[in-house]
Amino acid sequence: MKKFNNPIKDFAYFLYRWINPVFDPVKLALFIPRYAVFFASWMRYSLMRGSEKSGLIDSFPSLYDNLKKTPFDSHYFYQDIWAFKKVKISGAPAHVDVGSRIDYVGFLTAICNVTFIDIRPLLADLDNYKSIAGSILKMPYEDNSVSSISCLHVAEHIGLGRYGDPLDPFGTKKACTELKRVLAVGGSIYFSLPVGRPRLCFNSHRIHSPGRILEYFEGLELVELSGINDDGRFITDIKYDVLENSDYACGLFHFKKPVK
Repeated sequence: MKKFNNPIKDFAYFLYRWINPVFDPVKLALFIPRYAVFFASWMRYSLMRGSEKSGLIDSFPSLYDNLKKTPFDSHYFYQDIWAFKKVKISGAPAHVDVGSRIDYVGFLTAICNVTFIDIRPLLADLDNYKSIAGSILKMPYEDNSVSSISCLHVAEHIGLGRYGDPLDPFGTKKACTELKRVLAVGGSIYFSLPVGRPRLCFNSHRIHSPGRILEYFEGLELVELSGINDDGRFITDIKYDVLENSDYACGLFHFKKPVK
């Protein structure tokens, strides 16, 4: 969640977050001039030689796509690439993902067998794919049984009720404990969530210090700590202090369960 460190901007963003579930005030302010452009453009097009006939019932106003740059969410964009590369390089024949973005899950099926676990199962028809309705707090696996697992931008939501899960102040910690339990000896977990100044943004997500996440996965070996900083830049092997002193960064953690 972006913070401007400016009282006026921060309060305006607070109001926007509360109003946005009902309507988008930014789009409301822009819709009249953009509809004017839409109708003017439609009129010009209809007068062009070779233009197709199009009635009002078939119209589909797309008013907010005329942008100078393609927008993207830096956390989700970079984390999915990071984790996909990790799984590919590992050569794992089978992989379990818990609640991550479905595009990432779908792309993984091109390189290995994938089992997707979520309280909201993804009923997609894909080769090398299986979906299981389940909770990250009670995984359908024995101890030390999963060799390759990912959970990207998920654990920060657990216990806040946003996705229909039960309220639980210890949701993120319990999720990490359960992931650690099922991870096989020598296996890898690819994990991400927002990091920086610790706080609760109810009922959307929590933000943790990277040190707290290392505590939650105590007993595992940290293979890599990368991340996306407050400016949206992806940094491999990011310095711990950068994430610790961030406002809303993304920590990318690669853990392994060591052989005892």
